[in-house]
Amino acid sequence: LSIGKRQMVEIARAFINVDERLDLIILDEPTSSLDARVAEQLLRHVRRFVEDGGSIVLISHILGEMLGTCDRIAVMRDGRIVETRAARDFTHDSLVEVMGGTAREQQHATQAFASRREQGSPRVQQRPARQADGRSVQAFAGEIVGLSGLAGHGQSQLLTQVLRDCVKHGTGASFVAGDRQTDGVFALWSIGENITIGSLNQLKRGVLLNPDAEQAMADDWMKRMGIRTPDMRNPILSLSGGNQQKALFARALASDSQIILMDDPMRGVDVGTKREVYSILMEEAARGRTFIWYTTELEELTYCDHVYVFRDGQAVLDMPRSELSEERILRSSFAEETP
Repeated sequence: LSIGKRQMVEIARAFINVDERLDLIILDEPTSSLDARVAEQLLRHVRRFVEDGGSIVLISHILGEMLGTCDRIAVMRDGRIVETRAARDFTHDSLVEVMGGTAREQQHATQAFASRREQGSPRVQQRPARQADGRSVQAFAGEIVGLSGLAGHGQSQLLTQVLRDCVKHGTGASFVAGDRQTDGVFALWSIGENITIGSLNQLKRGVLLNPDAEQAMADDWMKRMGIRTPDMRNPILSLSGGNQQKALFARALASDSQIILMDDPMRGVDVGTKREVYSILMEEAARGRTFIWYTTELEELTYCDHVYVFRDGQAVLDMPRSELSEERILRSSFAEETP
């Protein structure tokens, strides 16, 4: 099963107990791998469970679902509760501020890039395998291009197509997996080895690896990505999930690849880590790198210069950030809007 379907099975198992009445269920990032439609169905079921007398502890980094679903919100930072309020007393901006960021920084981040679509030819031009018309997904140098739509509708397959073609033609491309346990980390390797594996050609001294250069690269990206560890020689699984994801980004960005493919890499990652990574992505795009980013979080699309919405394996809508709206994305995802 895909990671999304595995998560659905795990959630269903939590709610089914034939022996005794369930009074409390703890859900840890239950929607992190679900598309918007399935996540909404789950949250409606959560509310019904609570209305019938049950209690839910919902752990999530998706602010909209916290504000729209919860009665009370407790914000934790560095292992401590820093604020507890009724959900109605929070706004999106005030919640971000309490979690350690500022709303102003987040707003400025979404305005960081000017579209470069009028400058030169696309670095990536890929037609989805099931595309019935002539539309293709284009990405230019210095762009962050978003892929949206319901999960499982061809976004990940497009990333695989792009990666395969880049390998075939000798064009540098790196991949950041969302399912890090299956497609990302090398579980038996150290943190440093997980980062430098994508840059071996840069680290050679003759035909052998230069261990000093390898350690220097690992240490440099530890500092730049803010990976929290006392020693980069520690096993990768000694890191928290968010720090493991930082290591995967470091692997991609440490390479000399100019095309970075991201398969919903920020699901289940805390807001602070997300903001740190977003900032680095924008810096790298400003230097000319191209990012193609599949995300199931609508809020993340505001960081993209251009967005393609997928349905049934095809790109059915494309729009610049200036035309981006949640309503248009949802309508086109459900065949209510056509190009």
